[in-house]
Amino acid sequence: MNAIIFSAIWGVLMMFTGAFVNSKTTPKYLAIAGAVLLLILNGHELYTGAPIFNINGMNMLATSSMTLTFLEIVFGSTLLFFLLSGADVERVGEHVAEYFALIFFVLCGVTLSSTYNTLLILFLGIEIMSIPLYVLTGADKRNLKSNEASLKYFLMGAFSTGILLMGIAFIYGGNTNGSFYIDNIQLGVGQMPVMITVGLVLLIIALSFKVSAAPFHFWTPDVYDGAPTVFTSFMSTIVKVAGFYAFIRLFGTAFGKVQSQWQNLIVFITLATMFIGNITAIFQQSVKRMLAYSSIAQAGFMLLALFALNDKASEGIVLYAAAYSLATIGLFAVLIRMTDYTIEGFNGLAKSQPVLALTATIFLLSLTGVPLTAGFASKFYMLMAAAGNGHKFWVLIAAVIFAAISAYYYFRVIQAMYFKDAAGDKEHAKNITPAFKVLLIITAVLILLIGIYPELLIGWMYH
Repeated sequence: MNAIIFSAIWGVLMMFTGAFVNSKTTPKYLAIAGAVLLLILNGHELYTGAPIFNINGMNMLATSSMTLTFLEIVFGSTLLFFLLSGADVERVGEHVAEYFALIFFVLCGVTLSSTYNTLLILFLGIEIMSIPLYVLTGADKRNLKSNEASLKYFLMGAFSTGILLMGIAFIYGGNTNGSFYIDNIQLGVGQMPVMITVGLVLLIIALSFKVSAAPFHFWTPDVYDGAPTVFTSFMSTIVKVAGFYAFIRLFGTAFGKVQSQWQNLIVFITLATMFIGNITAIFQQSVKRMLAYSSIAQAGFMLLALFALNDKASEGIVLYAAAYSLATIGLFAVLIRMTDYTIEGFNGLAKSQPVLALTATIFLLSLTGVPLTAGFASKFYMLMAAAGNGHKFWVLIAAVIFAAISAYYYFRVIQAMYFKDAAGDKEHAKNITPAFKVLLIITAVLILLIGIYPELLIGWMYH
C-alpha cells in the first residue's frame, strides 16, 4: 500500500522538478532519494505488517510477506539502477526529470501488478507499467532505431492489451460467481467451462507477451536493441520480473487447482522460450542484442515456477528476481560505458579495465548459473520446484541442457576480455569513476553473497 501511494507521489514530484529546476543532475539525486524512501517504507510494512497509510482498498489489493519481499527486491534493484546508471539517463536527452518521473510511474504499476486481488487492478497495473515504457523506449528522438522500437512496442503492446481485456471478459462471463476477484475464480478439479478455457488461453498469450516468452517474444530484440541502453537495462530486469510475479500470482490463486488442464501449454511455451532465446543468442555479435535474446532464455527458466506452482517455486521466483536483476543491471552498466557494443569491443578489457572485466565476469557467471553465484542458487531452486511438481521430469533435463548452451555465448564475452588482445590503442570504456567501480564491486559481492547464502532473501518471505 505504501509503495503505490509514494511511487505515484514521487513521480509527480519529479515532473514538477523538471518544470522548475534547470539542473540535469538534481533529478538523479532526487530519484535516488525516492528509491531509498520506497525501500524504507516497504521494509517498514514488511517488518511491522502495517502500512503507514491504511487505505480501504475494498479487498482489491492484497499483500503478503512474499509480495513485500518481492517489492523490496524491486526497489533495491531500482536504487542500484539509479546509482549505477543514473548519470547515463542524463545523457539520453534534455528531459531528465521526466525520464525519472516515468520510471516512478512504472514502479507504481509494478506495485499494483504485484498486489492485485482482482483482474481489473491487474489490467490497470500492467497498463500503468507499460505506457511509460513506450515513451522511454523512444526517448532518444535523434535515433531512428529508438523511434522505430517505440512504435513497434506501442503497437504490439496495444494488441496484447486487447487480448488481455478479451481474456478477462471471458473469465468474467464464464465465472459462475460473476466476479473479477481472483479468489472467487477458484475452480475445482472438474473440467473447465469453455468460456473459462478460452479466457485462460487469452490471458496466457497476453501475459506471455509482457514477459517476452516465445512465441510472443518477437518484439523483444528490436525494442531492447533500439531503446536507449540505460532504459533497456530497466525494462529487461525490473519490468520483466514484475510481469512474471503477476503471471504466477494469477495462475497460482485462480487456476492452481486445474493446473493439469493448462500445464502442457506452459511446458510448450517454456521449452520454446528456452530454445529460441538460447539458440538465437549464440549467433549475435552485438552484446546488447545478445543480452536481449538471453533475457528471453532467462524468461524460459522463470516459467518453470509457473510450471511447478509450489512453495519452492515461490521461493525460486523471488530469488531469481534478485539474481537476474542484480547481474543484468550490473552488466548493462558496464556495457553502457563501453565504446563498442560488439563482442570484439570487449577484447583485452581485462588489461585496460581490470575491475570492469572482473565484475562483468561475475555477472556473466551468475547469468550462466555457475556455483557460488546467485544465478546458480536461483536456477537450483527452480529445478527443485519443477522436480517437486512430480510431472514431466524430462522438462528438467531440457532446462539443464539449455542452461549449458547459454554458457557458450556468455563465455564468449569472458574469453574476449581475458584471452584476446584489443586492436590498436583504442579506448575501451569512458566515464569510469572510482565510485562507479566501487558500486560494481558491491553488486558483485551481493551476487556472491546471495549465491552462498540464499536464505538471506528467502527468510524475509516467512517473516
